[in-house]
Amino acid sequence: MPSADVVELFVAPINALGLRYFVTGGVATIAYGVPRLTNGVDLVVQLNRAAVPALLAAFASDDFAVPPAESVLEETARPRDGHFKVIHIPSAQKADFYVLGDDPLHAWALARSRRVLVGGRDVWLAPAEYVIVRKLLWYRMSRSERHLRDVRAILEYAGDQLDGAVLASLVAEQGLAEELDAARRVEP
Repeated sequence: MPSADVVELFVAPINALGLRYFVTGGVATIAYGVPRLTNGVDLVVQLNRAAVPALLAAFASDDFAVPPAESVLEETARPRDGHFKVIHIPSAQKADFYVLGDDPLHAWALARSRRVLVGGRDVWLAPAEYVIVRKLLWYRMSRSERHLRDVRAILEYAGDQLDGAVLASLVAEQGLAEELDAARRVEP
């Protein structure tokens, strides 16, 4: 399961604001049963201009490094690939915020995210199929085998939380069959 510290630092404030979001990336990989380390959390957040001041205020402490409001507003205005980072300085933990925008894969995952309890707090977790597809897309861009190892481990550990037909459909839509085959062959 994800670290309760990451949840307290980054997810609890988003829950308090009532923003729709889901956790993905390394923390979601851990939640699906894969033992690994990560130094932060990746969040896809449904965020509009009006919510930006409240979000930044939630991290308005000397303990956090946050981008200027203008930068966050600019990222929020992007139809796709909007992104900004918040860092908790004392712990060096970070949160990568990806703005939902009009990305259909993000929208698909938001509609299917599921609530899990971590340290007594609600956390909305991305579907395993989404995490796999995003990691395959990251592999395509970076060629980092870490993403392939994560995919292979999720395939192995996620069990009944993984819908093979849905995964096959998403992989086909994104043209990721070759990358999925590579993940199935990579050494753990």
